Amino acid sequence: MILGHIGARKGSKGVPRKNFRMIHGKPLIDWSLDQLLEHPRVDAVVVSTDDKEIHDHAVAKGCLKIGLRPAHLATDTAGKWGVWQHALDASEALVGPVSAFLDLDCTSPLRLPSDITAALDLFAAERPDMVMSCCEARKNPYFNLVEPDATGALHVSKPLPGGVVARQQAPVVYEHAASTYVVAPAYLKRSTGLWEGRVIPYLMPPERCVDIDTPLDFRLVEFLMQEAQNLGKRHG
Repeated sequence: MILGHIGARKGSKGVPRKNFRMIHGKPLIDWSLDQLLEHPRVDAVVVSTDDKEIHDHAVAKGCLKIGLRPAHLATDTAGKWGVWQHALDASEALVGPVSAFLDLDCTSPLRLPSDITAALDLFAAERPDMVMSCCEARKNPYFNLVEPDATGALHVSKPLPGGVVARQQAPVVYEHAASTYVVAPAYLKRSTGLWEGRVIPYLMPPERCVDIDTPLDFRLVEFLMQEAQNLGKRHG
């Protein structure tokens, strides 16, 4: 039993009600929700939210009815992990034991269905505690990411002996791309956060990892969606 999950909190300071805001013809949440509902390997889908409109919308589309999330999980400071734990417990009460918990971040809508399939395949092949979508970082702490010391002087964040004079010499680092996660339910239940177990990357290109956090991000994602549509028409 693979359970698809989306978290969609009502409050958003950067882009008000962004999860239900229209983008390229449908609500932002539906770009991810439809991927879960249409994926052949996803057996059930649940949306965790404190927004009644989003909850009712999701249930009407065929998601599990678990009610609104508790108030303590609907604050600005509430972490993802507790939301996932609550959604898993509430869902298993309805559908029984879950073998994989698949979370899509609805503010990162540019993933492809093939990304979901590939992440599930990686989870099945490697059996980690979690698969997490990542992309190669644009800045590298061994080379061109700097931080100030107590005097205000800048230094490379993670200096190596002898220094690094070219990006190609620096160890590879990844950005945690908030797009796609596959989590072992037992790990989710026993742990208190993301990094306590064996977490492995599913690598995605950066253009599919854009996360909407500001009005500018919203415009950028809309532009990329339109560009993809135009490219499809030219090659159709």
